[in-house]
Amino acid sequence: MNAPHMPRLIQPWAQNPKVQKVIHPILVGLVLVVLWQGLVTGLNLPPYLVPSPILMMQTLFTDGAVLGMALWVTLKITLLAFGVATVLGVLISFVFVQSKSIEAALFPYAVLLQVTPIVAIAPLIIIWVKDPTLSMVICASLVALFPIISNTTLGLRSVEPDLQSYFKLNRANRWQVLWRLRIPSALPYFFGGMRISSGLSLIGAVVAEFVAGTGGTGAGLAYQILQAGFQLNIPRMFAALLLISLTGVFLFLFMSWLSHKALGGWHASEVVSD
Repeated sequence: MNAPHMPRLIQPWAQNPKVQKVIHPILVGLVLVVLWQGLVTGLNLPPYLVPSPILMMQTLFTDGAVLGMALWVTLKITLLAFGVATVLGVLISFVFVQSKSIEAALFPYAVLLQVTPIVAIAPLIIIWVKDPTLSMVICASLVALFPIISNTTLGLRSVEPDLQSYFKLNRANRWQVLWRLRIPSALPYFFGGMRISSGLSLIGAVVAEFVAGTGGTGAGLAYQILQAGFQLNIPRMFAALLLISLTGVFLFLFMSWLSHKALGGWHASEVVSD
């Protein structure tokens, strides 16, 4: 008797936006993996050209100890660089917002830092800084710094004129305006910059590892990719690339979750409408 009513119970769950945000990417990923496996099997491609997903996952488990240690090294550099870029970017933005003259004088140098290829200056940083880990953290921080500066500065200046006039009418000092008005207004922009910078920190860490070429126990995933390429161990190379990609996805999702927790109760960008 209850069977005809089952679709009515299932349909709202399937049309839930939160469920669709998870299910749809998973389905697309499964389709791509099946196509990949089918092409490799059907064309009989050798593993040293394109390994199959099954072989890549087998390599991920068999070489899990080596790749896991390398992942921890890369992740450590990424998180340190992301923390440094966030702190420096926020402090620089606070300086920029104090005076338009200061921003006009210094912001072009922030842009210059962003457009300069990190591969061009990374060798110099590695030569100047003797500690390999510190040099790679500096390189990755430079890559991730600009989005924090740009977005946070834009957010600190994106204050409604009426609210700014209200604070001025109540004789609020500069610290009160910054803490109670500018910072809350800048939070959506700040978290947007963090979502971008988290991925750039990972990219900067990998590029710095490529340039440094450090091996041994301090080797990251970039070194594992280089070593696998020299040895024509393409399945391990793909497994390392998979770990890098999954790490970037995890960082983005974590920053999105953090943004939702901070803004979900009051800002329109995080309020889910029916």
